Amino acid sequence: MSVPHRARGVKVLKAVSSPLRLQILNLLFDKGPLSYTELMSSLKMNPSRDAGRFAYHLKFLLKADLLEADVEARKYLLTELGKMVIDVADRVEEKALKPKGMLVRTSRLALEEFDANKIANSLIREAKMTAELAQKVAKETEKRLLKSRTKYLTAPLVREVVNAILIEKGLEEHRHKLTRLGLPVHEVALLIEAKSKASQGSSSVHQAAGETVLEEYALLRVFPRDIADAHLSGLIHVHSLGSWVLEPSEVMHDLRFFFQNGLNLEKPNAAQPDYPPPENFESALALVFNVLLHSAREVDKMQTVDYFNVFLAPFVKGVEPSRAKEALCIFVLNVSQHVPASLGLELTIPGFVGGKPALGPFGKLAGKYSGFVEESQLLASLVLDVLSEENVHKPLLNPQIILKIRPETFTDERAKALFLKAHNMASQKGSLYFANLLAKNEECSVFSGLGCKLATDLDGDWEIDTVRTGCLGQVTVNLPRIAYESEKDMTKFSELLRERLEIAARALEIKYRLLKEHGEGLLPFLMQSVGSDQYFRLENCTGIINLAGLREAAEWFTGKSINDEKTLQFIEETAQAVQAFMHKAGRRHGKRMRPANVPDTVASERLAQSDVERYGIAKVRFSGTKDKPFYSTAATLTLRDGKVQSESLAVGRKLSGFHAGGSLAVFELGESEYTADELMGVTQQILEDSSAKLFTYNRRLTYCIDCKKSWFGLLHKCPSCGAIGTLTVFDRFAGV
Repeated sequence: MSVPHRARGVKVLKAVSSPLRLQILNLLFDKGPLSYTELMSSLKMNPSRDAGRFAYHLKFLLKADLLEADVEARKYLLTELGKMVIDVADRVEEKALKPKGMLVRTSRLALEEFDANKIANSLIREAKMTAELAQKVAKETEKRLLKSRTKYLTAPLVREVVNAILIEKGLEEHRHKLTRLGLPVHEVALLIEAKSKASQGSSSVHQAAGETVLEEYALLRVFPRDIADAHLSGLIHVHSLGSWVLEPSEVMHDLRFFFQNGLNLEKPNAAQPDYPPPENFESALALVFNVLLHSAREVDKMQTVDYFNVFLAPFVKGVEPSRAKEALCIFVLNVSQHVPASLGLELTIPGFVGGKPALGPFGKLAGKYSGFVEESQLLASLVLDVLSEENVHKPLLNPQIILKIRPETFTDERAKALFLKAHNMASQKGSLYFANLLAKNEECSVFSGLGCKLATDLDGDWEIDTVRTGCLGQVTVNLPRIAYESEKDMTKFSELLRERLEIAARALEIKYRLLKEHGEGLLPFLMQSVGSDQYFRLENCTGIINLAGLREAAEWFTGKSINDEKTLQFIEETAQAVQAFMHKAGRRHGKRMRPANVPDTVASERLAQSDVERYGIAKVRFSGTKDKPFYSTAATLTLRDGKVQSESLAVGRKLSGFHAGGSLAVFELGESEYTADELMGVTQQILEDSSAKLFTYNRRLTYCIDCKKSWFGLLHKCPSCGAIGTLTVFDRFAGV
């Protein structure tokens, strides 16, 4: 090397020999060009006291060609030589401080030597950061880790340090994208302990941990910030966040597809055998059970098999009732243990189904369904018998049985007998659901046990609108919160209501878009096709916007009881506003977006608790107790003297505007005894009013595991054996 070059090198080394001058270079590397005043301020130097010393060091760096001045911007910036010096200085510091073989335990369950370039690459790939900025953050991370002399480096720890630096530098958007999802070690330990105490099995731990990660993913990456914040703050409740991007909430099956084509399992798993169309009643039930099992992996909540007894009727022709009953008993118990499901029972065969070709053994045509009325009614009777026998000691809550009430129910003698049998069962354990399909425009509607409703309001064809589709998802809007924020100003209430409904609609639109994009891979069983005929019609799914706390919001807003005229007017105006929004939102956000008033314990309790924490228990109007407040999400009515009170029915009529997507009216039987005829009289009263499209009778029952007996009401001691710790309370609608 020549003497002039060596002299220049000495000059550069001398320039960086001062800690202050090296600090100036590092500041300009980290923050970019800075003015004279900004540099002094960053170095915490006093302009009057330290100006001379600072000017001397600045001049030294300029002469060494490590800095240059931008005259127009009046700022100083690093030269290429200055950047090179910083890089060399970092490498020297790394060599001096870095322990030999500093290893990182990575998320791939491997040990790797620490490499700052991997941090930079992650920032570029995950946080969409520029290469230059990523290198700066990576270098700063390396410096801090080296200075800390941490002996146990893990990938999460490195990421925490990176995120801390991003926050310090005001790079919040990049930090948001880089956030790590998962549970702290302590919370995992608590989760295992809680599931163990509840005897829920090891799979529940896997499920809960996985859902937590996916919930965080949805809030951080799937939803825009305003939707995520609305959920977190209790303005809305997005149901099943953990499966929001993975699967629809409910599915309405059409058994005819599988009776004709068998069970195609090759698409989900090529190693699995295919099941041919069933050849007899037992194999038909086995196929239905397998359909439910395989679909359960791709459905979040509920599967509904409507026209259950009608579509199975051709298979039971000529079968001994005792044999059919035994097969049904096995089927019902299997479903009860493994799959949440609803079964729709017809007491007669509706005309629009009766005229369709009937599929029988081996997938062959067996006439029309109208020719299997007797077999269909036999199956309905056997299902009720099986449930009655299983309900002797305690209620069988799954599968949920939905009895369809049509005009023919009251003219067909066998249908009337089945109707009476159903009420006998309901009077004891109250575990049946009744669907009011008396109105002409409701005859093709399909209901699930969760209250979801699909009608022929899309294409006007029941085979397209109501089966082989389902419920996309559900978002619940917190109505009492809107009432509190509006401060009893109806105009402001309406504006806030529209805002929250819009947020809910956008959340549902996001879910539809993601399932449309990934459905082929995430829902292989549901999306299977025979030729060009795809089974599940995602595009026809309904998105439900549920409304929590309407009664509480109305009473707080008006200061009157639910039966007061002002309160009823408030409910009616709110219903009209919701309907108007839905009409417009359907065009913007999707074909089927519907309001609903369906029960949901999780949303009702979470939203009420959120408001209590925000406003204090004195201001919030809620149902339940101070220890366990909740908002109403279903119409719950109590019978008095064996009748439904007229004022309660009046409220139901005002609520009808919320029922397009579904509803459920719950009539509490209390501890009173009812004969089947008496309960049928109540049902007649409900049907005449016509506001309740899906309703059920509910009993709170206390069951003793030792005695295998149950009693009406809430008991704290077994009347039979005196036991206390062996009692279980069954209440299907606590907290709704």
